[in-house]
Amino acid sequence: MSGRPAAALLAPTLGTTMRALVKESAGPGAVVREVPLPEPGPMELLVRVDAASVCGTDVHIERWDPWAQENFGPPPMTFGHEMAGTVVAHGPGAGRVRIGDTIAAETHIVDWSCYQCRTGRAHVCQALRILGVHVPGSFAEYAVIPEQNAWVYEGLPAEIAALQEPMGNAVHAIFVEEVAGQNVAVLGCGPIGLMALAVLRVAGARRIFATDVNPERLALAERMGADVVIDARDDVAERLRSESEGNGVDVVLEMSGAEAALHQGLAALTNGGRISLLGTHTRPATIDLSQEIIFKGIRVHGITGRRLWETWYRTTALLEEGVDLSPIITHRLPLSQYQQAFDLVASGHAGKVVLLPQEP
Repeated sequence: MSGRPAAALLAPTLGTTMRALVKESAGPGAVVREVPLPEPGPMELLVRVDAASVCGTDVHIERWDPWAQENFGPPPMTFGHEMAGTVVAHGPGAGRVRIGDTIAAETHIVDWSCYQCRTGRAHVCQALRILGVHVPGSFAEYAVIPEQNAWVYEGLPAEIAALQEPMGNAVHAIFVEEVAGQNVAVLGCGPIGLMALAVLRVAGARRIFATDVNPERLALAERMGADVVIDARDDVAERLRSESEGNGVDVVLEMSGAEAALHQGLAALTNGGRISLLGTHTRPATIDLSQEIIFKGIRVHGITGRRLWETWYRTTALLEEGVDLSPIITHRLPLSQYQQAFDLVASGHAGKVVLLPQEP
């Protein structure tokens, strides 16, 4: 290859514009429009986006709720972060990942120089930026990402490869401690909770329980590996204790972000058990620390993102061992049907919704 940046070589082939879903202003809504094709900077890649799955975070941004108002942007900016695609150009200095490689994106962009990054905790970097939240994202025909954020994969459909990012959240939540031989309850059967069920099955959990208020999601939970599904409006703690010989469960994975589920999980835990908290709350939760945590000897793990890059290696291994995410994908839509995608996610009447930017 010549000494000129690959982006310069490929730009005439790619054209100068692309379609992207843009958050144009500080208010509800978004629009697909033609925008300039981004050019990769130093140590960056230009990626053709083959699949971009929709996360609850994207719905927050589109609806412009208080979280989005505090964290996004500023507009105008392309959003979306769960993606898989094909590398089509290098910025200056990039080249470790080859043109033509298929990649998924680690969406946490870190500085690798702060105290956390230098002590093995880059996933909680002090200068953290998130693709599609703080920098332009993946609801577009092409996206630019740092080369160091590219995870090269082979042999997966693009829509499954895009799910490696949220699956990594489930993997991180599960494996902060051992789960083999343990009774585990997953509270909240959104897409990440459903992924957790499949991972727990392969990881050798003894019995796997799942709770939700949505019967469609409970049906998916059974398909993904739950031994017992429970309507979250019932007495969950009592049911989980009765299903675990009166002891309570060893592990709770709280995936819903509902305060009621948090209390259910703490009540259902056996003395000395552990809880991983991944679900995010829209308002502060009140906990009786003495009764619910301290006197029971509960270990609490706050989960955000994925450990770099330990979680990605484990996620790949689990997919190779047979974790099947395909039942979770209930809708595949072209980028132009983004509004339907967001409405489906917000309604709860969908599993994972994937946008396909390359479809007209």
